Amino acid sequence: MNEPTHQESPIGLALSVPDSWWEFSVRPEGREATVRHLVDDRIREIPELAPYRSEACAMLRKMAKDAYDSGAVYLGCMAENFDGVPLSATVTVSVLGAKNKQGVALSTDPRAIAESLRTITPRREGDAWRKVTTVDILEVGTAARTYGVEDVPVAQGDSRTLRMVLTQTYIPVPGTTDQVVLVSGASPVLDLAEAFHDIFDAVTSTFRFV
Repeated sequence: MNEPTHQESPIGLALSVPDSWWEFSVRPEGREATVRHLVDDRIREIPELAPYRSEACAMLRKMAKDAYDSGAVYLGCMAENFDGVPLSATVTVSVLGAKNKQGVALSTDPRAIAESLRTITPRREGDAWRKVTTVDILEVGTAARTYGVEDVPVAQGDSRTLRMVLTQTYIPVPGTTDQVVLVSGASPVLDLAEAFHDIFDAVTSTFRFV
């Protein structure tokens, strides 16, 4: 698709993430209080995390800011330590206007979206790659999807990139001809790409309009 335009969500959206994940609104107002509340709740459940309170707050603040700056209306994230190996991932939900830079409406048909998305074929082992497909989501219908290991900008307008495991699902908004919901799952843990693609698929399969 061409560059989407960010839209505030005019509709109800629902998504479920695993119980161990952090989940919250990314809007600036009230963000700090929400982060503190979430960290306090988690430390009450797991007191061993108390020494890492400031690090956890800083991580969640950054994730929330990055998600909001990218146009997201929702953020779910995980940050765990598995046998000494730090694991992290995020799932964001954004509502996109399906128009190009000239303001011309683009198709929201999932198959047309899939045809407009570019595959990336690696030339050698370790290169970035992307596959394009369509998926069926229960109670939602068919959606276009890309998945792979891609180089994504560190921040909007920044030429620097970070290689990430990435799954992006484009879901047409019912009753509209110019809006698409983008559910995006990302993780920097490249060695577990296949596992994270499965996790992002499972999380996206819970998406509903409400």
